[in-house]
Amino acid sequence: MLFVTQTALELGFQYALVAMALFLSYRVLDIADLTTDGCFILGCAVSVSLTAAGHPFLAIPAAMAAGACAGFVTAFLQTKLGVPSILAGIVTNTGLYTVNLMAMGWKANQSLLRQDTIFTLFRDTGIGGSWNAILLSAGITVLAGVLLVAFLGTRLGLSIRATGDNRDMVRASSINPTFTITIGLCIANALTALSGAVVGQAQKTADINAGTGVVVIGLACLIIGETIVGRGAMFRGAVAVIVGSILYRFIYAIVLYTKVVPIDCLKLVTAIVVGLAIAAPTLKSWAAFQARKRKALAARKGEK
Repeated sequence: MLFVTQTALELGFQYALVAMALFLSYRVLDIADLTTDGCFILGCAVSVSLTAAGHPFLAIPAAMAAGACAGFVTAFLQTKLGVPSILAGIVTNTGLYTVNLMAMGWKANQSLLRQDTIFTLFRDTGIGGSWNAILLSAGITVLAGVLLVAFLGTRLGLSIRATGDNRDMVRASSINPTFTITIGLCIANALTALSGAVVGQAQKTADINAGTGVVVIGLACLIIGETIVGRGAMFRGAVAVIVGSILYRFIYAIVLYTKVVPIDCLKLVTAIVVGLAIAAPTLKSWAAFQARKRKALAARKGEK
């Protein structure tokens, strides 16, 4: 059970960065960005390739820069060429498949056998003992969350938040929404690529198909976290995505550990968990309505 807990925490912190990116694009900017799947693999591919070349630390900012470039392309398609946000993400995501193959040397997968990664180097310091991978993953995610919350409190960050609330008002206030959307999507995709970079070095592998469904899982983590923690300030949003990601990974790990579901049915379990997570706000509202309805009927019967 200890192994299950450690695995859930490690993966929860690593994939929380994807949910954090979706929090920025989907919640703050109010844009459905579907670049996530391809951008996650882009970060993973760049990170693993540079780590294989002997640059594990350089691999992290390089992956984030590559992710920011992907976000820029998506934003350019939206703001300059008039492509709808969903289609812009799909177009960029499709193009990233070839880019990701190029980043991995035209191979469908790449592995790190004896190369040092940020995780092996941190393990060699002796800090954290058997929890070293969790400690490093948590440190990266918490630092990214703190920096994101701090950025959203700056003048530019407030402009990005205002753009998501009302673009016409922002335009009337002499703020260029094209610029704020571009910056917001660049940062969001940099966070997604950071998640891929960390996961790639932690698992010592990159696969061209590893990012399939990441956007759905990230959205589920975001909604699970908001259901538990609630919505409100930016700090609460950052906490919510971390809590939601860890809880999702715990559910997934427990299903694997208990073997209540055959391994071949895990995709179905994932779909059910994601569907319930996304539907949770609606189900919660329906349950509250039914409770009020029963209460009103009971009050009418009491009056009679």
